[in-house]
Amino acid sequence: MPDALDSPPALRRRLPIERYIEGVLRGDRVMLARAITLIESERPADVELAARLLDSILPHTGRSRRVGITGVPGVGKSTFIDTLGMHLIRDRGEGVAVLSVDPSSPVSGGSILGDKTRMERLCLEDNAFIRPSPSRGHLGGVARRTRETILLCEAAGFENILIETVGVGQSETAVRSMCDFFLLLMLAGAGDELQGMKRGIIEMIDGMAINKADGENIRSAERARVEYSRALHLFPASSDGWTAKVLTCSALNGQGIQEIWQMVLDHRALLESNGFLARRRSRQARQWMEELIALGLEDAFRRDADVAARLPALQAAVESGRIAPLAASNELLAIFHSKNGRD
Repeated sequence: MPDALDSPPALRRRLPIERYIEGVLRGDRVMLARAITLIESERPADVELAARLLDSILPHTGRSRRVGITGVPGVGKSTFIDTLGMHLIRDRGEGVAVLSVDPSSPVSGGSILGDKTRMERLCLEDNAFIRPSPSRGHLGGVARRTRETILLCEAAGFENILIETVGVGQSETAVRSMCDFFLLLMLAGAGDELQGMKRGIIEMIDGMAINKADGENIRSAERARVEYSRALHLFPASSDGWTAKVLTCSALNGQGIQEIWQMVLDHRALLESNGFLARRRSRQARQWMEELIALGLEDAFRRDADVAARLPALQAAVESGRIAPLAASNELLAIFHSKNGRD
């Protein structure tokens, strides 16, 4: 079902908080989309209303499966999510919310937001909700309010939350901090399979899937699966007791999708039984609070009138080599601290 992402501005007016709460808890897709738009807003009045909304729906959150999906561009993430989502809806009778983040252009700030067109089947399902959001340059390639969006989707009754990353730079670290299961999609037949393994990413994953294992690529996919499985044994065992697995699949024909989801379910059952799921969720919540504090301080710093007035001159001085970056930053921080009662 389409959401209200592209609604005319007149339809995006703020509503009484009770309307947002009631609509989200009822699973109304349009109200869910409007609530997400509200929490993404940076207007002070919206920020305050969004905080009240999140506090109100918090008791109705936390019961979904949060799955992060990453991989290099071209690995077939959107097709994989489309097929996986259809499996969850048609075969398991469960709802799926897809939070797909488009990288914003560092030049124009624009974002294509085309994931809904790439998930051709899923976007037509009533029990699916797809929300593409621009990263707007936020570190990690995930939208600044992705975590809050997860809570809203959970409150709306979606049993499964799939978070698609842009698959570049530091996006893996960011999405790891907001999901329960982290899946890495890989391709076979692209040269030395082990050469492309990044230790930092491999240490974070809970599972790996070799996609496009169909046609003439089946043998190379199986060979890659064996090689990656052997490589994973070289890494220390996870503290939660889970051993990452490597499977093959074809998002094109659906082969292996059910097995991959069973891996997610097995992982969930283990972490619930040994208490690690609750501990992971608690740690993630605390980490996000700390990140929000840092983001808030940066926003306050940049909005300070005296800092803004002095910043261009110091930027020019740094660029020309007339002052060191450390001295320039210290001067700006001193200006900011003086406005907030610090020496």
